[in-house]
Amino acid sequence: MTEKKYLLPVFILLFLAFLTSVSVSQPLRQIIDGNDRVVSIPIKIDRIICSGPGCLRLITYFGAQDRVVAVDDIETRTNKFDARPYSLANSQFKSLPVFGGFRGNDDPEKILGLKQSPQIIFKTFATMGYDPVELERKTEIPVVILEYGDLHKGRKQFFNSLKVIGQVLNKESRASELIDFFNRHIQDLESRTRDIADKKTCFVGGIAFKGPHGFQSTEPSYPPFKFVNANNIAATKDMAGKNIRNSNFSKEKILQLDPSIMFLDLSTLQMGEGQDGLHELKNDPVYQGLTAVQANKVYGVLPYNWYTQNFGSILANAWYIGKILYPEKFLDITPEKKADEIYEFLVSKPVFKSMKSLFKDIVFQPLELN
Repeated sequence: MTEKKYLLPVFILLFLAFLTSVSVSQPLRQIIDGNDRVVSIPIKIDRIICSGPGCLRLITYFGAQDRVVAVDDIETRTNKFDARPYSLANSQFKSLPVFGGFRGNDDPEKILGLKQSPQIIFKTFATMGYDPVELERKTEIPVVILEYGDLHKGRKQFFNSLKVIGQVLNKESRASELIDFFNRHIQDLESRTRDIADKKTCFVGGIAFKGPHGFQSTEPSYPPFKFVNANNIAATKDMAGKNIRNSNFSKEKILQLDPSIMFLDLSTLQMGEGQDGLHELKNDPVYQGLTAVQANKVYGVLPYNWYTQNFGSILANAWYIGKILYPEKFLDITPEKKADEIYEFLVSKPVFKSMKSLFKDIVFQPLELN
């Protein structure tokens, strides 16, 4: 009788153990990441972390921020300036646990110690920071590499990463919506300006690149100029066909080419009073002699290269720059409203005013330099 008495409970325990083993060894599926690696991942993914510049931005574009269980340390900092729309729209990131340093400097021990263990690690800029293969080996968590790309020559890589994220998160339809969204904006901008014969010369200074810089810092392949077919004086013949992200354009060359309209990327304000590009424009005799400065045709634009490229801000700047260069082609556009339309679609909140207030309220404004 004693043996029969314990037979049923033992059977139940064995059955429960069997069910547990089944749930632990869930069936996997395979995807090909941005580095052409075959990665085995769970069928359903509810917990993720994002490593590397711009990685959390891309996940926010998918409305998947509720699946993020930890962040790198840049997300918990409080700065005087911040030009990351995805961060401004998601203040909850600041209170999440930290799994490692910014720019991909992950800490495997911290990742393994998280109360909510991630099922997936997304990683951009794979050669930066902690090696993704080693990270996967140490944590036994699948690492999905994303090629960040850009909106110019790297658009194919960017769109492919959106497709990869869509597959991983089972949000393929959102990936298609995002790709269509960027293509529509770029095509609209290009179609409005394609046939303009007399293109005004222009220049953008103060471009950030791994930190703030002065007015000479520019980008020969500046995407907003490309989208509106602008005559960028920094895109010299020797730069043709190249996708150069940053260059230091000499004062002498700026003075010689004397662009009719200029723009200042306001990330330069991080350098502080007396050092930034705005101060240079106000006080340097060379810049004071420029036609655009004397005619009050220098305008502030959104910082866009902030923990790598902010794609929404690139589009917003393009609409504003198009309106400044060719107002007759953009009569139906209010740049501030267009910026918030872009941010609402990408990060779910209209954050233009927040960014404008952080940058002295001179975003999308003519600068007072005289």
